Amino acid sequence: MHFAVVAFPGSNCDRDCFYAFSEVLQQKTTLLWHRDPWPADIDCVILPGGFSYGDYLRAGAIARFSPIMKSVVEFAARGGLVLGICNGFQVLCESGLLPGALHKNKSLRFKCEKAYVRVERTDTPFTNQCAPQQVLELPIAHGEGNYYIDKEGLKRLLDRGQILFRYCTPKGEVSEAANPNGSLLNIAGICNERGNVVGMMPHPERNVEAFMGNQDGLYIFRSIIQAVGGQVRR
Repeated sequence: MHFAVVAFPGSNCDRDCFYAFSEVLQQKTTLLWHRDPWPADIDCVILPGGFSYGDYLRAGAIARFSPIMKSVVEFAARGGLVLGICNGFQVLCESGLLPGALHKNKSLRFKCEKAYVRVERTDTPFTNQCAPQQVLELPIAHGEGNYYIDKEGLKRLLDRGQILFRYCTPKGEVSEAANPNGSLLNIAGICNERGNVVGMMPHPERNVEAFMGNQDGLYIFRSIIQAVGGQVRR
């Protein structure tokens, strides 16, 4: 399969994502500058973390107008798989591909630490290699990861099963103490109604080899490969 990793001015996790897919998982991977033409054979596009356009105005607010985002929106409309990580999640919310918004952390401090997230669904293209209620240990590094949505929007998320990841303790308990940024209902990641667009604040690309501490990020990346019908490298 063919992955595309988008790099905006200010992205700083694009190379990490590129390495995870091209070297660790040995998949065809293209690094796309935000002005590059859209390849015809993409199976999944990754919007990586960083500080696109310096996060001026709001995180992700300017990147939504980047030339390549028109292609990303059209790709998602056709059912293509889109994963936004950290700043990429913020860009997806700003562009309207995902509901809600990411506010400043409740502490008003940048958080750079490990976090635990519980997998809420395993029947999606991004979680099919996970066990029900599995706990993943993944790093976070953000100043605006506090997910918020209004009451009606939250009801839709719950009714339609769009919450994929929630911050939790190592034992899988969802609690206020396990919430690193104040996110509503400990939300760490969501999908759109169709299930082909996902945004998450934790960084799976930073846990793909043993020397990184664990390989929990591979559960998500291998799920994508499995969903597209590619060969999952164990």
